[in-house]
Amino acid sequence: MTMAINNRYPFMKMHGLGNDFVVIDARGKGNSPPVELIAAMADRRRGIGFDQLAIISGAPSELKLAFYNHDGSTSATCGNATRCIARYLMDEKGKKEIELNTPQGKLAAREAGEQLTAVNMGKPLFDWRDVPLSHCVDTLHLPLEGDPVAVSFGNPHCTFFVEDIDAVEIETLGPHIECHDLFPQRTNVQVAQIINRTEVRARVWERGVGMTLASGSSACAVTVAAERRGLTDQKVRVELDGGPLWVEWADDGVWQIGQTAYVFDGELTPQFIASWS
Repeated sequence: MTMAINNRYPFMKMHGLGNDFVVIDARGKGNSPPVELIAAMADRRRGIGFDQLAIISGAPSELKLAFYNHDGSTSATCGNATRCIARYLMDEKGKKEIELNTPQGKLAAREAGEQLTAVNMGKPLFDWRDVPLSHCVDTLHLPLEGDPVAVSFGNPHCTFFVEDIDAVEIETLGPHIECHDLFPQRTNVQVAQIINRTEVRARVWERGVGMTLASGSSACAVTVAAERRGLTDQKVRVELDGGPLWVEWADDGVWQIGQTAYVFDGELTPQFIASWS
């Protein structure tokens, strides 16, 4: 068993608009827990429960984040978790901005006022090979029923625009599209309804997680897809099931702004760890 700190795995529980995370601060303390333990921790009845697990590592000048989904699979980015961790680290260091290394590259975060935190998710990727898709198609009009849009922020996203979001059974659509042959690495699925040029309502089925109350990268994907279709402006309020995120597609990347919450600290017991060793 790797990275058992005093055989207990100390952790923090955080969430961004109900999109919840377990965060392990592993700076100077070891490697990531095994996939089997991550999946056990994710269980909302027998473990802790979370949408994603994030691990902080690296030196103070080169902090790194790694992300794991509810099912133990890896994720290149997680916007809400990055905002939560950025807030934690900025508070710790007394700073108003910070850079964090992720598998997708360096992400800049900053204080946004009124207890909000902003993170730059980088520039969106549109080429079918970058999403990735299984073959060459127009990512602005995927050859799927419903005419969705594909984009990547290190993770694939597929966005459907609908007239009535409440009429869509995303619990059925989500798993079907997530595992569609067009997406060799599976995909996140968003259903979005345009309210006006600056407001969008969205619901999210997250790859490796299922239904989630919010997703930062999904809100960014919806914003980019909507602007590419000419449906909205560059700055959009995305209303998710868990609350709003403000997203701006700027010259230096796509910024998302929203609330964060640091809920509690905890430790896994040796008994729980031993049961999955």
